[in-house]
Amino acid sequence: MERRLNRIDEYIKLEETTELRILGIETSCDETAAAVVENGRIILGQTIASQIDIHTKFGGVVPEMASRVHVETITQVVEQTLVESGITWSDLDGIAVTCGPGLLGALLVGVSAAKGYALATGLPLIPVHHIAGHVAAALIDNAVDLPFLALVVSGGHTEILSVDEQFVFTRLGGTKDDAAGEAYDKVARMVGLAYPGGPKVDEMAAKGNPVAFSFPRSLIDEDNYDFSFSGLKTSVLNEINQRRQKGDEVPVADLCASFQQAVVEVLVEKAARAMKQTGSNQLVVAGGVAANQGLRKALQERAKQDSFKVHFPPLSLCTDNAAMIAAAGTKALERGLTHDLSLDAYATLSLADWQAGRFPRRA
Repeated sequence: MERRLNRIDEYIKLEETTELRILGIETSCDETAAAVVENGRIILGQTIASQIDIHTKFGGVVPEMASRVHVETITQVVEQTLVESGITWSDLDGIAVTCGPGLLGALLVGVSAAKGYALATGLPLIPVHHIAGHVAAALIDNAVDLPFLALVVSGGHTEILSVDEQFVFTRLGGTKDDAAGEAYDKVARMVGLAYPGGPKVDEMAAKGNPVAFSFPRSLIDEDNYDFSFSGLKTSVLNEINQRRQKGDEVPVADLCASFQQAVVEVLVEKAARAMKQTGSNQLVVAGGVAANQGLRKALQERAKQDSFKVHFPPLSLCTDNAAMIAAAGTKALERGLTHDLSLDAYATLSLADWQAGRFPRRA
C-alpha cells in the first residue's frame, strides 16, 4: 500500500499506510542523537554521540561547549542513523526535533539542522516537547498502550501526567522547586561523586543503610500530586557541614542511601495515590531517574501491592535519545502538529503550549 502525506491548509492528513517512518533529532543537553522509528514503535536505527567524557572534567555540562560539539557531530549522527536504518530520505514521512525545553544553544543546533533537512526534502517538520519524548519512550517495542499515567522524573522535571488515547497530556502535579534528578546531582557534588552524579548516588545507596539518617519527606502527607526536594537537599547539606565542622567522617554510602530512601518514598507514595484516585491501572515511569534501581524496585513492589502495572523504558531509552523524539513525533504528526520553517528553540516550554501548537517568538 502506498505511503502518502497530503497537506490541507495547516492539517496533515495521513492516508492509509503500511508504515510511518519518522526521523527524530535530539540535542537538548549533552547528547547528539538521531533515530528512525517506524509507526512510533519500532526502532530501525539510532545513533547517540555522548559528551559525558568531555563534561566530566568540569563536574557538569558546560552549555557553550555542548553546543559546539553538537554543531561538529549532528550531520554525522544523522547520516550514520540513515545508513543503519537502511533507508533514504525518500522513505521518511517526517522530521521530528526537540524544540524545548533544554539548553537554548544546544536546542538551536538540532532545530536548525531539522529545518535544513525539512527544507531540502520537503518533509513535514514536527516540533517535539522533550518530556513528551521521555513519555513516548514507553510506547517503543509495544511496551504499553494508551491511556496511562506517567511519573516523569528527570534532572529538570518531576511531575505526574495523565496521558489519554490521543497522547494528550493533563498535568496533575509537579515539583515546586528542585526536580528529583537535580537534587541527586547536587547531593552527588556535595559528597564528591563524579559527574553524572545521579547514577553514582544510586550505586552508593545500594551499599548503605537507608535509615542511618532521618531526612524530610516533604509534602508526602498532602493530598495532592506536588513535590518539593529543596528542603531535603538542604537537610543533606546541613548534615555534611555539621560533620565536617566537627572533623567527623561523612559516611557517604549511608548518606546516599538515606537520601535516596527519602526521595523514593515520596515518589512512590504520590504515584500510588494518583493511580488509586484516578482509577488508572497503568503507570509509566519516564526520564533519566527512571533508570534508578532503588526507584524501580520500590515501585515494582508497590505496584504488586496495589494491583497496578508499572512500566519502565529500557535503560538505553531512559536517558536522552532520539528514538523517543521520533515516537512522540509520530503521535504529534497523527494529530496534525507540524510547524513551518520559522520554528524556534525554547529553553522553557510547557506541555500545554506544545500540544496546543503555541510557540511564542523569542524576543
